[in-house]
Amino acid sequence: MMRTIEVLLVIIIITAAFIISSFFAVLPSPRQVSPLNFRRLALTTLQTLDADYDLSKIVFKDPNDPSWSQLQIALSACLPPNIVYNLTVYEVQTGSGTELYIPIKSISNAESLGIQSDAGSYLVASSNVTFNVIPEKVGEGGVGGTLYILNCSDANGWWITGYTAQSLALDLYNLLSPYFQKTIMVQNTTDFGKILNNNTLQGETVQNAVVINTFGETVPIPSTYCTSPYLTDGYAYYCYFLGKQVRLYNWTWVSIVGYPFYYVSNIGNFTGPNDQNTYGIYGMKRVGRSGDGDGGQSGINAFLQGLDNRPQYTYDRTRLIPDTGFIATLSQQVLDSCNYYGVYPSPYQTSTRALKDSILNAYHLTIGLKIFDSVTVSGTTYNPGALYNHVSKSGSLLALGLTRTPDIRLTAIGLLSYYKPRLYRSEYTASGTSRLVVLQLGQVGGV
Repeated sequence: MMRTIEVLLVIIIITAAFIISSFFAVLPSPRQVSPLNFRRLALTTLQTLDADYDLSKIVFKDPNDPSWSQLQIALSACLPPNIVYNLTVYEVQTGSGTELYIPIKSISNAESLGIQSDAGSYLVASSNVTFNVIPEKVGEGGVGGTLYILNCSDANGWWITGYTAQSLALDLYNLLSPYFQKTIMVQNTTDFGKILNNNTLQGETVQNAVVINTFGETVPIPSTYCTSPYLTDGYAYYCYFLGKQVRLYNWTWVSIVGYPFYYVSNIGNFTGPNDQNTYGIYGMKRVGRSGDGDGGQSGINAFLQGLDNRPQYTYDRTRLIPDTGFIATLSQQVLDSCNYYGVYPSPYQTSTRALKDSILNAYHLTIGLKIFDSVTVSGTTYNPGALYNHVSKSGSLLALGLTRTPDIRLTAIGLLSYYKPRLYRSEYTASGTSRLVVLQLGQVGGV
C-alpha cells in the first residue's frame, strides 16, 4: 500500500513540475523554427529575372532609364508579398590585382529589411563582351603536333553507314584542329603514300603524328602498294607494313569503328567486277586469303605484328575480335573529359567489334587509355574502345570496336582524354564590362 502511495506522489510531482516549467517556458517563433532561406530565394529570383537576359541588359543602362521601373515591377512579381527587398547594382572595376565595387543603382520596396535578412549575388557581363577559350596545342612541348585525317577521294569506306569518309573527315577537322599545331587533310592515296615514306605535305612534322582513318573497316592503299610484296595474302602484308610504319614514326593510328584493317581500297586500281566487299561497295578488296572465312581478321593481326616489330610477317587469322555484342559504358576518365572539353557523346554504346584483352600479352601492348570500361563475357575480357601503346613507347593504336553508325565525337574525346591539352579561358578585365547585382531580402508580418 505504501509503495502505491509513493508512486502516486512521484507522478504528481513530475506532472506538476512539467506544468509549471511549460507555463514559464518561452517557445521560439515559427519563423525561428523553420526560417526562410533568403539567400537561396535571392539567387533564384536573380536567375529568373535573367532567364531571357533582361536583367543583364537593364543593369548596364543609365540609372534614369525607364526600364529600371520595369525591373522593379518584375522583381515585386517574383517575390511573395511579405518579402521586402533591396537590389543594388555595382560596377566592377579591376586593376593592379584588386577589384573595386562602385554602387550604380539601388531599388527597394521598404525603408528597413527587419531584424533578419540575407542576400544573394549575381555577376553579369556586358553584351559586347566576348569570352574565348584558347586551347593548348598538342606538340607545343616539342614532340609531334601533326594531325593527319585521311580524306582520300580515291577510296571507299565501309561500316560508316549514313556517312562518307569525307563528311566524317570534315567533322573531325572542325572538332580537333584547334588542339593540334597542324591539321592536314590527306586528300588522296598518293598523298597518303608520301607520308608513309616520311615526305611532308605542308612542311609538317611527320614523326609522332596522329593518323585518323575515317574509312571505317577499310584502309586506303596507295597504287604503289598494290603490288608485291604488299598484296601477299590478300594485302595482309600491306597491313603489316602499316604497323611497321606506325612504329617507325611513333604514330597514333586511329580506327573509328568496326574491324580495323578488314578491307583495303583504291578505286583507281581495284576496278574489276569482283573488286567489292560482297555488299555492293566497289573499289575495295577484303584482306586475307581467298575463301578464308576469317581472313579479314588477318589485317589486324598483321598490323599488330608490324607494330610489335616482328622481323618476319606471318599469315595469322586468329579471331581477335569475335562477334560478341554488348553495351559499352564510357570510362570515368573520359566522362570527366566530356565536361572539360564540351564534347558529349552518349555514355552508352553498342559494341560488336571489341578487341580481346589477350592482345596485350601477345603483342606487348599496354593500355594508355580506356575509352570504354572493359567487359567480360563468358570468361573473356574485351575492350570496346581503348588506346594501346607498345611497350617500346613507339607506336600506338586507338581502336573503337563499335557497331555502326560511327560517332566521331568518341574519336575526338578519346584523343583529347589521352593527350590532355589544357584550355586557357580568357578573362575580362576592361572597366565597365561586368556588374555585380546584390539582392538583399527580409520578411515582414507573421510570426
